[in-house]
Amino acid sequence: MSGFNPQVFQWARESAGLGLEEAARAIHVVPASLEAIEKGAKEPSRTNLSNMARAYHRSLLSLYLAKPPPKGDRGQDFRTVTADRTVEAEADIDALLRDIRVRQSLVREVLAEEEDAQRVRFIGSATMQQGAAAVCRSIEAALGVTRQEFREQANTEQGFALLRKRAEDIGIFVLLAGNLGSHHSAIPVEAFRGFAIADDLAPFIVINDGDARPAWSFTLVHELAHLWLGCTGVSGGAPERDIEKFCNDVAGKFFLSAAELAAVDIANLDVDAQIAVITEHASRWRVSRPMVAYGLLKAGRITHGNWNAISTELQDRWLAERERTREIARARSEAGPSYYVVRRHRLGRAILDFAHRAMDAGALSPAKAAKVLGVKPRTVYTLLADVS
Repeated sequence: MSGFNPQVFQWARESAGLGLEEAARAIHVVPASLEAIEKGAKEPSRTNLSNMARAYHRSLLSLYLAKPPPKGDRGQDFRTVTADRTVEAEADIDALLRDIRVRQSLVREVLAEEEDAQRVRFIGSATMQQGAAAVCRSIEAALGVTRQEFREQANTEQGFALLRKRAEDIGIFVLLAGNLGSHHSAIPVEAFRGFAIADDLAPFIVINDGDARPAWSFTLVHELAHLWLGCTGVSGGAPERDIEKFCNDVAGKFFLSAAELAAVDIANLDVDAQIAVITEHASRWRVSRPMVAYGLLKAGRITHGNWNAISTELQDRWLAERERTREIARARSEAGPSYYVVRRHRLGRAILDFAHRAMDAGALSPAKAAKVLGVKPRTVYTLLADVS
């Protein structure tokens, strides 16, 4: 087959979680025709290729690869196996993490050449044997943020912005990413909540921005705990593994005190009333409702069964609320913020500053800067126009 490796077509289909017949329907060919393409007996048409790229959530260029790429390096997989970990979601997670790995390696390569590059001394500085409280205190000291200062922010978004800025100030890149470029490829929060790369020169944290915004701060501190432990990996799902419970405990201690949780008495209320009390406290403490519920579970204020019931109801309400918000936006034909405003927010100040500085110094070409930022080369100068 001229210019193509048939194995790439099979890899693209399988990594998208599609069977032969399902994929054939999606790209508008009969299964026998697709099988012939994957075996090298038939040349794909331009329409075939375009439809494959769309159906497989891949760039057209990826179908011209010389061979299938290696599976995305997740580091450790800290997640619990659940029904939400579908083949499709796992394929998208691999694609996202491959992209993040490439971008992180480019950042690291430039930083390694800088004479005054500073190592992030906190990476791998802690162990689980020290206890969650000690690791929490170390993170608080490094960020220079107290629980009270966090709560004094106007809302949960401002609280996250404060934590993100302080993390970036000590050399950690914090990105928001939850899809492969469009909402059609959104990765379920239950399958992927966060990802940490514990590199002491260019540490990265990625937060699934498809999650509820009040949850971003908790995920950020959870992933900081992974960095303190020196553990690279992906998080999501129920916190059943010891390391996930530990990192949740670190984040829980960061935002809520034991005394505060001990004062919340909801044991004899029905689920609706419990959620009303949880909502009131979550708003005052600038955290998510699931975080308060989990804190009450850890504090022994509710049973595991009660926590499961509350968590399920909160999830259902959040999904319904998110859909209502989307419907209202569609009905009003709301354009929302510009592409560049959204992109800058997702990328974070640290990586924008890095790209701007590296381009000025000639360490990054516009094409490589585009790769670091995850954008097309033609948009780089406009994206960095307000960065100084």
